[in-house]
Formats: sequence, C-alpha cells, structure tokens
Amino acid sequence: MKRIISAILIFGILCSAMYVSAVDAGEVRVVIGDDLTEAEIARVYGDFQLERGTVRELTVSNEDEYALLGNSLDSSVIGTVACSCVYIRVLPEGSGCKVERHNIAWCTEDMYKSALATAGINDVSVVISAPFEVSGTAALVGIYKAYEDMTGTLLSADAKSVSVEELLLTGELAEQFGSFDASLIVESLKGALEYTATLTDEELKERIAEIADEYHVTLNDSQIQQLLTLCRQMEKLDELKLREKVEEIRETVEHLREMKAKADELQEKARGWRSKLKEAGEEIFSVYRDVASWLDQNSDKLNRIWADIQALFVKD
Repeated sequence: MKRIISAILIFGILCSAMYVSAVDAGEVRVVIGDDLTEAEIARVYGDFQLERGTVRELTVSNEDEYALLGNSLDSSVIGTVACSCVYIRVLPEGSGCKVERHNIAWCTEDMYKSALATAGINDVSVVISAPFEVSGTAALVGIYKAYEDMTGTLLSADAKSVSVEELLLTGELAEQFGSFDASLIVESLKGALEYTATLTDEELKERIAEIADEYHVTLNDSQIQQLLTLCRQMEKLDELKLREKVEEIRETVEHLREMKAKADELQEKARGWRSKLKEAGEEIFSVYRDVASWLDQNSDKLNRIWADIQALFVKD
C-alpha cells in the first residue's frame, strides 16, 4: 500500500498545472532527490536519457516533503530520505501526455493521464525515476517545484488536494477491481461533471452506482461516498476548464473501454485454448485407455499370433 500511495501521489502534483501560466514548448526541468549519491544520480539521468548539466536542475529534500505533505500524509509514507526524481518536458500543442516510470510501482499511465485531465494540462512528457524502488513522495514535491520554477506561479492548493484525492481513490479502487475498471469509473464520473452539480447527493450516489454497474462493479457505501466527495471537490475547481475537458475525458474513457475489451478478448481466448487443451488431453487419455483395455483383453490372442509369426521363420 505504501508503494501504491506514493506512486499515486507523484502525479497529483501534475494535475494542478491548470492553475499556472502557459509554458513554452521545449521548456524542461529536472528535479533530483537530495539524498542520492553521484552514482545514483548518474543512473537516474540514464533513465532520463540526458547528460547532466544540459538541463536546469533543481533539488528536493526530505524537509521539503514534510513542509508540503507532513500535515496530510503519514511519516511512513513520506519516509526519511528524498530519492525519487523527475524530468518534465513541455511538448508542442496537440502532442498529448506521455508518461514513463522507473522504479515507481503500480500506478498506470492512464491513471496518470486521468489526473492530468482533471488539471487541464496537456502536451507534456514526464519521466519519474529512482535508482531503486521508493515511495516517490520526493518526486511529488519535485514536480511542484519544477512547474513553479517554469511558470513563476505558485500552484493552487485546492488543485493539489483534489488531484491527490482522485489518484488515491483510483488506486484504492484499483486494488479491489483492477486498474482498468477503477480508471473507467473515475473517468466516467468526471465525464458527468457537466451536470453533476444539478444533482442532489442521493441522485449523484445513484448515478455513481449506475456508472459502476456499467463495468460490472459493485461499490460499497463507503466507496460511493468517497466518489461523491471527490466529485463535489472537482465541481469547486475551475468549472469552465473542467467542462472543456469533458470531450477529452470521454475519449479517454473510450480508449480505456477498447483496451479493456481487448484484454477481455485475450482472456476469453486463453480460456478457450485451455478448454481445448483440456479436451484434447482427455481425448488422448481416453484413446490410450481404450487401447490399453483392448490389449489387455486380447493379450492371449496376440501372443498366439506372435508365436505363429515366429514359427514361420524357424527352420527344422
């Protein structure tokens, strides 16, 4: 769970970018965990495919982590060292979001992109890396630092909070239902933001249950309440920007549905292959059993035939 929370938190920071000024394409930053050795830093730059010194580099310390996250995250999650690192590059308009991870466990690319849609941020390439598997909270703070450094604007505290809550909840649902279904549920809920504010809490709960049912998932009361709370938090953000993203969110949902359909198709084929193999095995065993039974029943006859054959070759 520690790895899950930390991996999810990493991208919460990116989602708050909707509240910062525009950044020119090609703008880049690297943020390095303050507790890495020179050899470990070199390994991370290898993941970034960069030569150190060619990109503006910032650092993030464990103290930075506690200053930003200490009031909301347990110390067991934040840890005592800052080891995770990030490389952010702004892409030309229309390029979309690209995500790459090294030694940051569990959270899928689609979950990350979902959070980015919440924030209204597109056209970025983000690489998150550590020389070994870590919690990743240093990278979380590092991405905040990078965006604030690139834009010269402080990020919205509300956007940070909602982004983190979205990914935390998606991660919790993914543990029980799988990342595809968890992402689909959250993305579909976000796609309904254009009218959720007109619904009462009870009506919204019913809609959430209906969305989950579309993916053959049954949510408990606590999960429905968490999704309702998340939806209400999203409604308080920049409504216009969120609504502008509804179509993109729907496209993401369709993409996830297609991926899930392909995964389900492969699973069905695998089940079919296993069934056919089982049937073939049973058939082969049945033939073997019949042959063995026939040989046993006709052993005397076969012995006589064999003796007659041998006699043909015996000379007086």
